[in-house]
Order: sequence, then C-alpha cells, then structure tokens
Amino acid sequence: MSERISLVVVDDHPLYRSGVVRTLVESGRFEILGEGASAAEATELCARLAPSTVLLDISMPGNGVAAARKIHAANPATAIVMLTVSEQDDDVLAALAAGARGYVLKGIGGDELVAMLEGIARGETYVAPSLAARLLVLLQGQQQAGPARTAPVDTLTAREEQILRLVAAGLSNKEVGRKLDLQEKTVKHYMTNILQKLQARNRVEAALIARDRWKS
Repeated sequence: MSERISLVVVDDHPLYRSGVVRTLVESGRFEILGEGASAAEATELCARLAPSTVLLDISMPGNGVAAARKIHAANPATAIVMLTVSEQDDDVLAALAAGARGYVLKGIGGDELVAMLEGIARGETYVAPSLAARLLVLLQGQQQAGPARTAPVDTLTAREEQILRLVAAGLSNKEVGRKLDLQEKTVKHYMTNILQKLQARNRVEAALIARDRWKS
C-alpha cells in the first residue's frame, strides 16, 4: 500500500491543473509522471510514460473522449478518469464507451479526489453520485424495448452472476479468474455474454446496473 500511484494529468486550464497536481502530490500517494493540455499530449504522454492512471478533461483541445479512446485501445491497463464540468448524459456515456473507469465533476474536494483515485487504482469504478442515478435511468430505458419483463440481470446464469458480482466489487478479470479458478480468457468470454445480456457497453455500466439491482 506504500507504493505510490503513477499518474498523468491533462487539462488545458493551467491554474486548475496545477491545483489538482499539488493536491495529489501533497497527499503522498501519487507520483505525477507528466502534465499536458491537449488530447494529443495525453496520448503521447501515456504511450511514453505508461502511467497506471490518467486524468483527462473532456473539453480540452482535441477532445478528451477521443484521447480516452486512443489511450484505452493502446493500453487497456491504464485507468482513465474523466475530470470535467460536463454533466451532459451524452458526454458521460461517450466517456464510458471510450473506456473510462471514472467520471468525476470538477467540484469534487481534494480528499474525495484522492480517495476516489485510490479506489480506481484498486480496480473500482466511479461515476459522480449526482450523475449515477440519472445514468441508471438512461441505461434501463435503453434496455426496455416494451413493457417491463424479466430484468436483464435476472437472465444471467449462476456463474455469470457470480462473475458480475465480483466485477461490481472492483475485481479485474485476472483477479476474478484467480478467485474462481478460471482462466482469464474464460472470464473475458463470460463478460462478453454478460455485457450482451445487460445491453451494457462496458464494465462500468454493467457494474452500475448490477449494484442497482442487488442493493438491499
């Protein structure tokens, strides 16, 4: 737990970016490998420095979602977190579809930002609470092509549900495989089926749907 989390921060507002960097450095939990101000710089920095996590603004030059898509395609192991003022549903969905594991609004406090990034580093996902409920309604609306029938989560097999519960708890495919004595490629195959059944575009959406369905 003493190992610091390597990070790249990309935002085209220098004053805001320097404040974020200062907050993270002063926490003692992060190593800032580089800073940038555009999508092009984000992809170059991530390709060269291979950080464990990258913080991206959506509205920077070149578009943060486009940068997220390229970074995720080149190195899926890098955790992408969008840090933005945008509360638009389209932006949230586009970011998650591009591979982002976190969607954070810029009003977040310093301590909360540190805790959230530590959670992301452990394999968790995060969507700003003010957006999560709305996003669930949106996703559920997409799933219902008529009168409500069986909830998609309830169509999962026992093994698929077991895997999804572990993914929703923040485990990676490799960690799920170890826990269930399955090969990683087998877990990936199950996840493909799970995403199709839930009509979810990625693990974050699947985890949100699962948590909403299984909450007490």
